[in-house]
Amino acid sequence: MALTGNEAVAEAMRQINPDVVAAYPITPQTELMHRFTEFVADGLVDTEMVLVESEHSALSATVGASASGARAMTATSSQGLALMWEILYIAAGLRLPIVMPVINRALSAPINIHGDHSDTMGARDSGWIQLFSENAQEAYDNTIIALRIAEHPDILLPVMVMMDGFIISHTMERVEVLDDDVVKSFIGEYNPKYKLLDVKNPVTMGPLDLQDYYFEHKRAQAEAMENAYKLIKEIDEEYYKISGRKYEYVEPYEIDDAEIVLISLGSTAGTIKEVVDELRLKGLKAGALKIRLYRPFPKEEIKELLSNALVVGVMDRAIAFGAPCGPVCLDVKATLQGTRLANLPIVNYIYGLGGRDITPKDIEKIFNELEKVKISGEVPNLPCYIGVRGEEDYTEQKMKFKIKN
Repeated sequence: MALTGNEAVAEAMRQINPDVVAAYPITPQTELMHRFTEFVADGLVDTEMVLVESEHSALSATVGASASGARAMTATSSQGLALMWEILYIAAGLRLPIVMPVINRALSAPINIHGDHSDTMGARDSGWIQLFSENAQEAYDNTIIALRIAEHPDILLPVMVMMDGFIISHTMERVEVLDDDVVKSFIGEYNPKYKLLDVKNPVTMGPLDLQDYYFEHKRAQAEAMENAYKLIKEIDEEYYKISGRKYEYVEPYEIDDAEIVLISLGSTAGTIKEVVDELRLKGLKAGALKIRLYRPFPKEEIKELLSNALVVGVMDRAIAFGAPCGPVCLDVKATLQGTRLANLPIVNYIYGLGGRDITPKDIEKIFNELEKVKISGEVPNLPCYIGVRGEEDYTEQKMKFKIKN
């Protein structure tokens, strides 16, 4: 089918046929729910559609529905996710298997409706599993896989499925869609152990939890994340058997003999692969890693796949203000600490904020800079900002302060 990213995810939701979906419009997520409400209006799903007055209410309604024992979903972007902040932690703390597509968009101010990762990066430690999508096909597949992850009895955590706003959400491409019966069989029936509305087996949800047990409940969430890290592989493998599409926590590209490796999330990974192909023809031993599973962070895969690298670049489409580098780079550096790769030269690149294009020329420039770092061993003591007006002059001045790795 020819589908935009939003339409692809809506198609996955149609096949899932959730019991309850709550929604509030926000660009660039709006078209996703427009398409899904058409399915509701046409009787193609049995979903109870709840149209609310804010994103905070959208997730609140979804939490209530999920706690009652229903399969429940919502979707959002940017400021909408920010308005949900309070409820994000409640959904995770109550161990509710909600799936929420998030169409990545910059956070205000200034107001911007285009794609970067600042919204979900802020939510990375809220207790939600996070899957990033390179294209519409992956967004479709991740949405179906996410339901199985969330509902696994040894996980029971909410899942965000990300795709870059407008870049993926509003561009049309070829998407291979599974048969409805195949999806129905893969996700199975949802039979939660605890249902708030089961009057014969009453439970309490969201009680006051002070010093006596709060810590234990948070530790249980951490255990669920550790379980997810082990179990998502099995679910991905099951999906491969029905779809022929194999997904990994981290997708390597030309990595076996790569000396220079560039790490990224989302749609940028596709552009990087094209550049790697071109640079390989020129004799540069370039490679790429695309992180698909961002939470729980794929630490073991990162260590293994970087074992032969001589220098690494990490692409961040968000700023961790006041931190030494961007959020993905922080995770990569923390992963390598205490290993034989602890002194591996790592350069952080901040790019694409507010939807600014990242071009093949930009990425080729990054690889060439990393080649110089490989030769000199000198790593810039600052994040490098790609595509910012006047940045080259600024960087030249700052490069007087270098650190020897």
